[in-house]
Parts: sequence; structure tokens; C-alpha cells
Amino acid sequence: KEWHGDYNKLEHVHTYIQWLFPLQEPGVNSEANILTKQEITDFLNNSFAKKNLLKSYKLMLDFYGIEMINEITGDVRKTENWMERFDNFNRHTHNSLRITRILKCLGTLGYRDYQAPLVKFFLVETLVNGQLPNIKESVLNYFVFAVLDKKKRRKLLKFAYENYEPKEEFVWCPKKIQMFWLQQMKIQNGREKSP
Repeated sequence: KEWHGDYNKLEHVHTYIQWLFPLQEPGVNSEANILTKQEITDFLNNSFAKKNLLKSYKLMLDFYGIEMINEITGDVRKTENWMERFDNFNRHTHNSLRITRILKCLGTLGYRDYQAPLVKFFLVETLVNGQLPNIKESVLNYFVFAVLDKKKRRKLLKFAYENYEPKEEFVWCPKKIQMFWLQQMKIQNGREKSP
């Protein structure tokens, strides 16, 4: 609670993120422990720990100008102060590393269903709305591929392809799949244009 809304602290202190969102791989903070399989099992069986992770997630969403609107689906939207927060995010792109860590942690510690909605949010903001241009590459290179559910990841890639321009520069899936999606798009567009 004491850190909620303290954007200066959340931006400039670099050691807390590994404690709030532990992973099975080392991070920048050498004092933060690597998450073990036993700790993962213990965490998944501890409702208090899971609630704390959810609080941490909401804290960081707020820092980025995002809020959760559904704890069951993990759906998110922009907050009222999103322009200020997006501006900060766009200037301090190391936050992309934090988002990748958060996504990986959510997948490992029982909130896998929250991964795709957050990534979809960033795909919409970068590819459709033209916001956050400085993190677009991170969204495509890292955020999408942090999503553990293969079907959801495939849907995110398809959405990215459909909204990416120029299409011939899309490198995040095989050309064969892109050609299939392009055919689907042409068929869909043909249906929409017919009377």
C-alpha cells in the first residue's frame, strides 16, 4: 500500500521487482533468490501468497497506467492517468523487462490466464492505437512469447499479424502461417464487402 501511486519510487528503485515477481532464472538483483520447484508448489497451495501476488500485479498495472477490470478473466484497460503513465513507460523502456518478468511470473505462479489479456492490451495500444512506439518491439519479441498457453499465444500472434504494417516485415511466425492468415483475411474481407 505504501508504494501504490509512488511512481517515482517504482520507477527509480530497481531491486523490488525480483522480490514481487520471482522467477526460476536469475535477475539483476543478485540478492533475490531464484524460485525453486518446491517454492512454486508451496506458493500455489497458499491463498495468502497468491493474494499478495495479485496485489503486486495491480500495483504495477497502476504504475503503467492500466487497471484490472475482471479478476476472473484478467481483462485490463487504461486508467484515467494513462497518458502520463504511457509517457513515462515510453521514455523508460527498461520497464519492458519488468513486464516480461511479470508475465513469466504470472504464468509460473498460478495466474496464467492473466498473461494473454495483458499482452493483447499492449498489442492493441502499440499496433492499433499507435501508443508506446518505443516498446512495440518488446511486445512482439518478448511479451507475446511469455504467454504459456499455446492457443492463446497463437491468437495473439494472429492479431499482431493482422494489425502489423508492413505485413512483409512481420517476422514473428513462419511465412507459411502468415500466408494462411492472409488468405483468411481476404476471405473475411470479401464477405464483409458483399451485399
